[in-house]
Amino acid sequence: MPRWTQRPHGANWGDFGPDDELGRLNWLGQEQVLKGVREVREGKTFCLSLPLELPGGSVLNVRRKAPRLFATERDGAAYMNFSMDRLEPDAVDVLSDDEVILSLQYSTQWDSFAHVGAQFDVDGSGTAQKVYYNGFRAGADIPEALPGTVDHHCHGGLLGARKLGIQNYAVKGMQGRGVLLDFVRHFGTGRTLIGLEELQSVLAVDQIQIERGDMLVLRTGFAEKIVEMAGHPDAEVLDQTGAVLDGSDEGLLSWISTSGITVLCADNYAVEAYPARTSGPHHSLLPLHHHCLFKLGLPLAELWYLRELADWLAEHGRHHFLLTAPPLRLTGAVGSPVTPIATV
Repeated sequence: MPRWTQRPHGANWGDFGPDDELGRLNWLGQEQVLKGVREVREGKTFCLSLPLELPGGSVLNVRRKAPRLFATERDGAAYMNFSMDRLEPDAVDVLSDDEVILSLQYSTQWDSFAHVGAQFDVDGSGTAQKVYYNGFRAGADIPEALPGTVDHHCHGGLLGARKLGIQNYAVKGMQGRGVLLDFVRHFGTGRTLIGLEELQSVLAVDQIQIERGDMLVLRTGFAEKIVEMAGHPDAEVLDQTGAVLDGSDEGLLSWISTSGITVLCADNYAVEAYPARTSGPHHSLLPLHHHCLFKLGLPLAELWYLRELADWLAEHGRHHFLLTAPPLRLTGAVGSPVTPIATV
């Protein structure tokens, strides 16, 4: 039975079953993988990830910190260029072994459905509760905790989402036909607000057909500017760089609902304009996240790197490719780094 008696307007909760944790990824099946494979004609691949140490600093988000990479240790010895003859006198081996501390959504990333929820009256009691996609709830399904705490009842002793964790994407595979919309070629690299009218104009001019199951990828030029800044991002420049989706445009949100896309990926930060042009009682600061993650179960991805892929596709008069983009299979995580690969 559903864990809710009423769902948000426009949501698809329950359409894939009462306990569904995949949302629109249910449409990313064998047919879509084969459709993506049929786009492979050259066998050429493109890495769509930034180096994970970029953007650098904490300009984009003060909570998220750059990775810290260091050697593993044993008995006070750092295992980097470690001579194994210290353990076995006749051994000739030299061993290096490292570990990392990183914010899972610092650089090129996926958002899981546990990343953004909303306060919503799911049982008609008149009281809003913290809930996530398909009615999964804060506390019971996505634990509440103080920063740095450990939940010994969760996976491996780590605090994590019991439902809607990023591991669901990893098990699904995240592979299918990618479709690139190149906003840079149409609008340049300046700040441009993209609503339904602008998006449809790109589809019309480039004669792009979006089909159910497609993985939509948006190039804005933002990540390319990040690369140019070489680890020293300038907040003022970035604020004026690249297209962003207008999450307050109801027509655009309706198009996302009916388009059949399974994921929405962009090379910018947050995919949508923030703060959004929303106001009034019970409004969302991130209406596109609210619509996609909370209502539809439609994954969002940020800070992908798309320049070389976009240039190649434009040179060859193409827009489609095979996209392979599984996250880390880290049980309970609400986001994950990803190294997407496009194959053409």
